[in-house]
Amino acid sequence: MAVTAYLLVQTEVGKTARVVEAIRGVDGVVSADAVTGPYDAIVRTEASDIDELGRMVVSEIQAVDGITRTHTCPVVNL
Repeated sequence: MAVTAYLLVQTEVGKTARVVEAIRGVDGVVSADAVTGPYDAIVRTEASDIDELGRMVVSEIQAVDGITRTHTCPVVNL
């Protein structure tokens, strides 16, 4: 069963637009949008399992220049 997660992203000042564009190019990213509030972007991801999700977040998304912090929120099916 696929794992869907929302990723809350904080960026360096002035880098949100570039970060969002870079994240949109990562395999497994369904959408990425700039937002206001305590986070600068919200990203919707899909992965085949939790391990693939972890690799995507740590190896690809967190490697994007300008990201200062991420918070991963896996979707639960109740």
